[in-house]
Amino acid sequence: MGIVLAILLFSGIIIFHELGHFTLAKLNGIRVDEFSLGLGPTIIGKEIGGTKFSLKLLPFGGACMMGEDDVDDMSEGSFNSKSVWARMSVIVAGPVFNFIMALVFSIIMVAWIGYDKPILAGVTPGYSAMEQGMQKGDVITELNGKSIHLWKEVSLFNLMNTDAETVTVTYERDGKEYTASIEPRQLKGDTYKMMGIQGTGEYTKAGILESVQYGAYTLRYWVDYTFDCLKLLVTGQVGIKQMSGPVGIVNVVDGIYKEAAPAGWQAVVLNLLNIAILLSANLGVMNLLPLPALDGGRLVFLIVEAVRRKRVPPEKEGMVHFAGFALLMILMVVVMYNDIRNLF
Repeated sequence: MGIVLAILLFSGIIIFHELGHFTLAKLNGIRVDEFSLGLGPTIIGKEIGGTKFSLKLLPFGGACMMGEDDVDDMSEGSFNSKSVWARMSVIVAGPVFNFIMALVFSIIMVAWIGYDKPILAGVTPGYSAMEQGMQKGDVITELNGKSIHLWKEVSLFNLMNTDAETVTVTYERDGKEYTASIEPRQLKGDTYKMMGIQGTGEYTKAGILESVQYGAYTLRYWVDYTFDCLKLLVTGQVGIKQMSGPVGIVNVVDGIYKEAAPAGWQAVVLNLLNIAILLSANLGVMNLLPLPALDGGRLVFLIVEAVRRKRVPPEKEGMVHFAGFALLMILMVVVMYNDIRNLF
């Protein structure tokens, strides 16, 4: 059951991404040749309104085929016959729809269980926070100038800044704002440097407006999380062997389902919502990266066209996207190999 839910979840996120492209294409009068879920040979397909809707053999990925790679097709309704702004809106719509999905799920989750305020449950002796006068009940509002609204943001900051010499903490106490310069320390038994602060682990119930507000903060957290993970990859702190693809995601979701199932359906739904937010935000960010063959790569060429008021030679753009696609396929094979190897 966990594997089935994982495939449905992953497919739903992909299809919503492609729905973004599809919706803006239709609004801009662009012809969509095929809208498919999955990859590989077609299992079933039906043409509706000039678009073939297909279900493919492999339940990973999807596509909204608009003829964007057919640079010579300037016929009425073709992708390349439209203005640069229309084409940009279609390309960016996929990632934007992913952010919308992640935001809606975040709002639902906050409305359901509340949000974790960045309130201190206490400070640990021997660490800098206690020496700087921080105490139970303090509400953290900034860390090194970055605004903080959730305790999970504090945890992420600690995880991503283990080498920091000092951390400037802004916090509130009894309606007044204070600032402390904390020196993270690694004492005996610690795996990394710590500030010596503890969260309450409690969630605050939210009304409708607060659910929207803290749902947005939750989305921001997952976007930051994605960028921080990319930073680890680029700086070599995380290797390709530690990356996961569709197979790894399905395995993780299956494991989460098995752990949550004994606690009841609510625990299952909440855990699936949480991972859906992560995956959807992750897909939105990754697709906006300025890499060839991704939405972000296509967007770069369209921005250049808008600035120059002249298209980049189609053959050159095509070569760049083809090279990017080839490298992407190689990366996918490597990641899938890692996923399969990790299963055994």
